[in-house]
Amino acid sequence: MRLLFGVFVLDPETRQLFRGGEPAHLTPKAFELLLQLVYARPRVLSKVALQERLWPDTHVVEANLPNLVAEIRMALADDARNPRCIRTVHGVGYAFCGEAIEDAPSTRPEAECPFVYRLVWDGGIVALAEGEYVLGRHSESIVPIEATTVSRRHARLRIADGKAVLDDLGSHNGTFAGGDRLAGPTVLADGDAFKMGSVALVFRVFRSIAISETRDL
Repeated sequence: MRLLFGVFVLDPETRQLFRGGEPAHLTPKAFELLLQLVYARPRVLSKVALQERLWPDTHVVEANLPNLVAEIRMALADDARNPRCIRTVHGVGYAFCGEAIEDAPSTRPEAECPFVYRLVWDGGIVALAEGEYVLGRHSESIVPIEATTVSRRHARLRIADGKAVLDDLGSHNGTFAGGDRLAGPTVLADGDAFKMGSVALVFRVFRSIAISETRDL
């Protein structure tokens, strides 16, 4: 099952890390280290335990493990002095200190999903699957938001069948669509813009190329 944290998706099956829907490169050993740390969260894994898992029955120089950690931090744009993801426990080992959630698989087979979804904002673009997302300043938000005008759990976005339904969750500064403050659930179509406090976002939806090509055969 895929693991989601911030704008990142860690996919154990395909052995890939994605940032905002785009692949983020990691060497095989760095990917395995990140996977081990995320699986063990929030426990600290000792250097000895990690070396045994990554290089079983092999003697390696001590610098190999810190080098992999540095590679992961670069891919995650993580700061060793103020970590959001990888915490160093000096003299012991490393731990994943972020909030990660499991991405529940869709009940609809992938081959039958006719749409792909994106959420665009000033910080970038993120790919979305059909399902429900709580947007805000909380650590599990699919969109990383730090603006003080946005509540911790500001709005809910429910995506299915080529559209989204947006709800405000009682935020202090409101959620707006079409210039109007939401008074209830509002349907979003492709290209519709909305705001949470001072943060502007755009919902995008596209027809799946794979579906179109299959139906043309």
